[in-house]
Amino acid sequence: MLDCTPKDITERKSGGIINPAKTCQPIGAMYAALGIHKCLPHSHGSQGCCSYHRMHLTRHFRDPVMASTSCFTEGSSVFGGGANLKASIQNVFHIYKPDVMAIHTTCLTETIGDDVSSIIKTAEVAEGKLVIHANTPSYVGSHITGFSNMTKAMVSYLAESTSPEKKEQANIIPGFVNPGDMREIKRLVESMGIEYIMFPDTSGVVDSPMTGEFEMYPEGGTTVEQLKDTGNSQITLALGRFASSDPADLLNKEYKVPVATLKTPIGIKATDALLMTLRNSFAREIPKEIEIERGQLVDIMTDTHFHFHGKTVAIFGDPDIVTGLTEFVLSLGMVPLHVLTGTPGGSSNSAAGSFEDDINSMLKGAGIEANVKSAGDLFTLHQWIKNQPVDLLIGNTYGKYIARAEDVPFMRVGFPILDRSVHSYLPIVGYHGAMRLIEMISNALLDRADRDAKDEDFELVM
Repeated sequence: MLDCTPKDITERKSGGIINPAKTCQPIGAMYAALGIHKCLPHSHGSQGCCSYHRMHLTRHFRDPVMASTSCFTEGSSVFGGGANLKASIQNVFHIYKPDVMAIHTTCLTETIGDDVSSIIKTAEVAEGKLVIHANTPSYVGSHITGFSNMTKAMVSYLAESTSPEKKEQANIIPGFVNPGDMREIKRLVESMGIEYIMFPDTSGVVDSPMTGEFEMYPEGGTTVEQLKDTGNSQITLALGRFASSDPADLLNKEYKVPVATLKTPIGIKATDALLMTLRNSFAREIPKEIEIERGQLVDIMTDTHFHFHGKTVAIFGDPDIVTGLTEFVLSLGMVPLHVLTGTPGGSSNSAAGSFEDDINSMLKGAGIEANVKSAGDLFTLHQWIKNQPVDLLIGNTYGKYIARAEDVPFMRVGFPILDRSVHSYLPIVGYHGAMRLIEMISNALLDRADRDAKDEDFELVM
């Protein structure tokens, strides 16, 4: 086991990554492609890469993830994969019959320099079928970068503007969230009577029901017609700066669709921002049932504040999710001491980055000093926790090793969650999602308190 005894972590500033807090771009690109109706993701590289990416998504969603691969051999690794990709395009449409083939690249093809765009242009594509692609080298960015790049490819290949007048509809880019979260966002928008196009939309794809019959392409996903119509929308809501802002900005640049970049709607403040943006953009009133949900959440937060006030917490994971969770635990009176993402590009000295700035701004407003890092790893997080222990750890499955070593209550949120199930069906966004998060935090903290209690009347005191 790695030695994580307390020491000055500046010793590792120029070192490599130990226990990464992220995974590679193609996983995010594959997940985004699954959000297009009747789309088959295609991995341009070796079959081993594709198998790993499919396995990782399948284990998280507990649903079979379909994808094809160019099956690089030693020869294609040396002489290029153009022939493999052209053959793949013909075979995929002939055998698997998707409407769209979404190609993403791997380290190997990026390193040898395949010009995927030119290969696609010279390939034989079946009539009525579409091929899109995104460059997703694994040694750059993370799975969040890959999700963003593939979503951006949807815009660059498919979006159109057919009328000078914008339609009274919203584009919603949900970011790298579970299908249960996408369903909850759609429910909130529909409750206000607003027309929308969510893309990508994996609800109904990786959470499809068991019917007894195999369906290669379930009913869910954003249709090609909807993707083409995104250029006609009145506004684009990019939920999560890292996963969603680039495709939204491209829509604005190409088709003059205004952009509202918001936090992933985790917690009361971020959900309020989403609903108020919709209300102001479409002059619609927020329905009574949503106001009731908000009031219930406020009541729960008031009733349980003494469970959380002053409790210290460490949070890690994807930057958009971590930002939303940090804002939410602050609203509960908790103290985030360690906040880390593995996704690079968000350091304070980066012109385009904002993760550390956003987190530090929230913490400064609450009068809290904390360790905050982008492009971090779990070894660093473990050292932080050894030096400054916390009452709760929040993150994906890989945090369990830190929680076990340090005997810290652990709450699983984010991607991937490989050792639990059902999580992808239940939202953490919106007011209902915030209620669920409160229950999860309460259970983690109180289960630990029950275990440590020596007084049988502990429950009555709490």
